[in-house]
Amino acid sequence: MRVYIAADHAGYELKNHLVSWLKDHGHEVVDDGAFVYDAEDDYPTFVFRAAEAVSHDPGSFGVVIGGSGNGEQIAANKVRGIRAALAWSEETASLARMHNDANVISLGARMHSVEEATRFVEVFLGTPFSGDERHRRRIAQIFAYETTGEIPPLPV
Repeated sequence: MRVYIAADHAGYELKNHLVSWLKDHGHEVVDDGAFVYDAEDDYPTFVFRAAEAVSHDPGSFGVVIGGSGNGEQIAANKVRGIRAALAWSEETASLARMHNDANVISLGARMHSVEEATRFVEVFLGTPFSGDERHRRRIAQIFAYETTGEIPPLPV
């Protein structure tokens, strides 16, 4: 599986660990930076590259990393076709895939140990989308809004 990965300075060390871990587990990894530690870098520079790549590469996934993961999730979700989820537990990583068919996981390197964050990625990549009709319907509503800007009608 192809995985695009990006981080700012706060996630730089975790990103480097995950690049190695992903490769060791048979994944094709594309590193979208940061390539050097720079305490003044800006996460959108890296996150947009990874999210754009995922949006143009069906079946691929993304991992974006920052201090909390919040800004990275927000930036990734600005890219059309991206459903990025902030994972803070194995359960949220799993549900992001099962219920939301998320294609990007966002991690807070300052919020979790390397072992925890690695496990979140493992769970995320290993969990299939459930395909349940209610989840497909909700994802379709998000896609329609993203495409047209029209809010779905209220239920009757």
